[in-house]
Amino acid sequence: MEPVMHQVLSRFFQRLHVTSLFPRRSHSGSVEHVAAPASPHSTRTRPTLLVSRLYQPSNLRDVGLPGEMTCRSQRLMQQAGLIHPSSPGCFYYLPATVRSMEKLVRVIDQEMQGIGGQKLDMPSLCSADLWKTSERWDLMGKELFRLKDRHEVDYCLGPTHEEAVTTLIAHQTTLSYRQLPLLLYQITKKFRDEPKPKFGLLRGKEFYMKDMYSFDMSEEAAYQTYESVCQAYTRLFTRLGLRCVQVQADTGNIGGKLSHEFQLPADIGEDRLLVCGNCSFSANVETLTSDRCRCPQCKTGTLVESRGIEVGHTFYLGKKYSYVFSATFNNPQNKYSVAEMGCYGLGVTRILAAAIEVMSTEEGIRWPGLLAPYQVCVLPPKKGSKVGEAAALAEDLVHSLSETLPHLRGEVVLDDRTQMTIGKRLKDASRLGYPYVIVVGQGAVEERPRFEVICQQTATSMRKHLYR
Repeated sequence: MEPVMHQVLSRFFQRLHVTSLFPRRSHSGSVEHVAAPASPHSTRTRPTLLVSRLYQPSNLRDVGLPGEMTCRSQRLMQQAGLIHPSSPGCFYYLPATVRSMEKLVRVIDQEMQGIGGQKLDMPSLCSADLWKTSERWDLMGKELFRLKDRHEVDYCLGPTHEEAVTTLIAHQTTLSYRQLPLLLYQITKKFRDEPKPKFGLLRGKEFYMKDMYSFDMSEEAAYQTYESVCQAYTRLFTRLGLRCVQVQADTGNIGGKLSHEFQLPADIGEDRLLVCGNCSFSANVETLTSDRCRCPQCKTGTLVESRGIEVGHTFYLGKKYSYVFSATFNNPQNKYSVAEMGCYGLGVTRILAAAIEVMSTEEGIRWPGLLAPYQVCVLPPKKGSKVGEAAALAEDLVHSLSETLPHLRGEVVLDDRTQMTIGKRLKDASRLGYPYVIVVGQGAVEERPRFEVICQQTATSMRKHLYR
């Protein structure tokens, strides 16, 4: 993302001429006002996004729950006004975080729909009868949030939806093999009664998750679907610029025949991973009961232990749920057959926090380029400074970026807090993690105007001139 943006901004400044930002002057030195041609599609009617108007309240930045600030991502997100603790394991997601999460959801939608996924929304309030039928009502233990309605009927807040989606398919008695594979997914809030919530959005009681469920006509077809989802996950993390490791995993209380986790290597990760340096084998340590030093796949490699943050999980379920709930389809012989199932999760809010955890510095957030709440922040000079006349140029630059580069519309903000020095605002910009910061300073009023363009991800700066 960063090299592409470097090229885009370089081309922008090459195409941007002095006369497009600065008013012309007559021979006498007076300003000649040049009327710009009206355009029905002009973005000039759009209000400038001002940092002073963004809701990231400073009075919340240092407010936390005692003893909770145990990882980098939580500390940075709270200090930047991106999240605010409500109660242990629950957070307010403030506007910048919601923008970032919506961008992540769009990327997830593209990948899931690219392999045939169809999006739906299932109830968060789940009947206890369904969970008792699958025998998970007792198996889940205290992790399951349970409640009763006024009629003393038991419900739970869904941490996952295998029972619900299988019941939905079971009610469709006309499902044909021609409609398979069927991949249904949702992106909703999930609930889990964590005994010790910690690490901010990495382990909470309330979180956003993408959960997909597949239905196939045969075991062979189900394995093909399973592999296609794993490949989509790999593409997703590659697009985000995150190094993710796919490891063998335990099926846990979800059950099934096969399971893989997608792990972001990180020192604070709660999962212990074993990776072979000689072949492609990798596994969660809990899946190996015997020799944890020698690779079970190539037999010669040594297993190296590291830690990771689980951001995705896939399961091949077989007929574990479909048989119990009678989720069937009409096969080619026009007889009922029980569907083969898989389920596939992605921790949406966990991906956000994990990305910040592994990419950021101790002083400032660094986002995956696709997920940054805003792409560019423009800093005008301090009010009352010698180059104060360039302040209007900064706002024009914001509009020119949006007009010239359509994909930056709504992505460029102006830090209008000109009572602060550029240095202080640069520090804030670094903390908030705008991928690019454009400084409109002394160079903007020179004979050949220039700007400083700072790439936060690489900590490099470019000086870009306007062309006449």
